[in-house]
Amino acid sequence: MIKRSFFSLTKPRLKYPVVEKHKEKAVREIPLPRKVTLFFKPSGATNNNMPVQVGDKVKTGQKLQLGEKSTDYLISTVTGNISGISEYIGYLRQSYTAISIDTAKEDQWVYEFSETGKTSLREKTLDFFGSLPGDPDFASILSVQPPVNTVVVNGIDQDLLVTTNQVIVRTQIERLKEGIANLKEIFSGSRLIIAVAPDLVPEARKTGVEVLSVKPSYPDTLPKMIMKNLLRKEVAPGKTCEEMGVGFVNAEAVVALAGAFSEGKMPVTKMITVIGKDNAAVNVIARIGTPVGDILNALQIQTSHGDALVLGGPMTGRAVYSEDAPVLYDTDALMVQDKEQIVRSSDTHCVNCGECVRACPARVPANMLIRLLENGLYEEAVEQYDLLSCIECGLCSYVCIAQIPLFHYIMLGKYEFARIKTAEESNV
Repeated sequence: MIKRSFFSLTKPRLKYPVVEKHKEKAVREIPLPRKVTLFFKPSGATNNNMPVQVGDKVKTGQKLQLGEKSTDYLISTVTGNISGISEYIGYLRQSYTAISIDTAKEDQWVYEFSETGKTSLREKTLDFFGSLPGDPDFASILSVQPPVNTVVVNGIDQDLLVTTNQVIVRTQIERLKEGIANLKEIFSGSRLIIAVAPDLVPEARKTGVEVLSVKPSYPDTLPKMIMKNLLRKEVAPGKTCEEMGVGFVNAEAVVALAGAFSEGKMPVTKMITVIGKDNAAVNVIARIGTPVGDILNALQIQTSHGDALVLGGPMTGRAVYSEDAPVLYDTDALMVQDKEQIVRSSDTHCVNCGECVRACPARVPANMLIRLLENGLYEEAVEQYDLLSCIECGLCSYVCIAQIPLFHYIMLGKYEFARIKTAEESNV
């Protein structure tokens, strides 16, 4: 493994928008959709042995077991009838089980979470909050061994133009305080920090925990950059922040946790920053599983053939090819691009200009890396050119004059290497 400095002499200075003071009414609520679709990545359950079946009635907040002998589950975000169970192939060919629910007009809530006999907050969280709005894999922070010793509440957003977590800090500070009190009990003995942009430091101090001021400059807001710049810890190649003892929890997830414990209801909505063709942004709240087309219709945003729909922000977002694509636990933004605005990727070979290397905050030699990734040499990319050191900021694609989709090649490379490694370990 090549050991490289985690510094860059020059990189693009991309600034985040400053979030002005918002009122609660500034966040629009999307009407209940006619249908929601929930995705689940199965770990063993199949459609043939799932206890839930097409035609079953479900209630809002109901825990849907996905295997007779499995602990896998989904939380129904609406009341209605299951209308479809199918396989869905997503980003990087990952396979999911998709459950569609036809929505009833009114919610009938299930209070299974609040009625459980377990008294420990940590036990309840492990049993019911494997996913939270803004933190789709919250369970990994809870279950990592050894346990994390530092928890950072992320009050900033990880992509440009996105303001979801910033709005949460600005508008829901009291509920955020409640959630942080919950975190103190769940992660007993851990250091608790909240990270925010400089203009939100006064609000963050109201939570009563240590505050870190993060420069609103991309990619300084990414967890691995916060680890290095503010916590003085570098994440080793191939390791996660959790494995280095630090868990990052989005402010939205903390607020959702507080609402669940105070109201006894499972969190079923997601705040999303919707970015229009003119780059104007509005924050909305929608049920998890809502088709993005319903959000666009509610906001009267028109799309036409050739326009792009992106789940996420401009640096790391992922294009979707249908307005039926649902809002998921990690959908922080929905961006619409006019067909005339889209910068098309090309199949041009690298011209070796070096812009990607200069822009990379981890100093990964992306110009050499792409040569191996284009040819499917994933193990060589890890061993020779630091594939696993990439912090997934997307700056390499942003500056590429040949318009090569470097970021997506890198994400594919990491995914394929993980598959190779898993296959090798299973054959030992």
